Amino acid sequence: MAKDSKAAKGTKATKDAKDAKAKRTSWFDEKSKVPQIEQYARQLDSFVQAMADGKIEASELRDQEARLVALMKEVEPQLDDALHEKVTRLLCELVAYDLMQMVHTMQQARPKTAFRG
Repeated sequence: MAKDSKAAKGTKATKDAKDAKAKRTSWFDEKSKVPQIEQYARQLDSFVQAMADGKIEASELRDQEARLVALMKEVEPQLDDALHEKVTRLLCELVAYDLMQMVHTMQQARPKTAFRG
């Protein structure tokens, strides 16, 4: 009976781990492999509320920075040195990607012809 109890606990632990993984928000689209972080960010209540009037006020930017710093302070101590380095690189690559995407979008929106007055 003790073996059955241990086996049942092992099966439950495996099932719980699979359920947790199934609920995990993937960082990229499984089919296209395109990062999905921006799409998740667009769904954040704080972002939706800040964008509601179509502009970002200095106070909204400060509030977002405060949320970011608080989360960074919460997560950073939980990382060992190797994982900290990888997450730091991930965050830098993500910001670079977002900046490049923004610049590209702005370049595409520019008029293709020069004004001749």
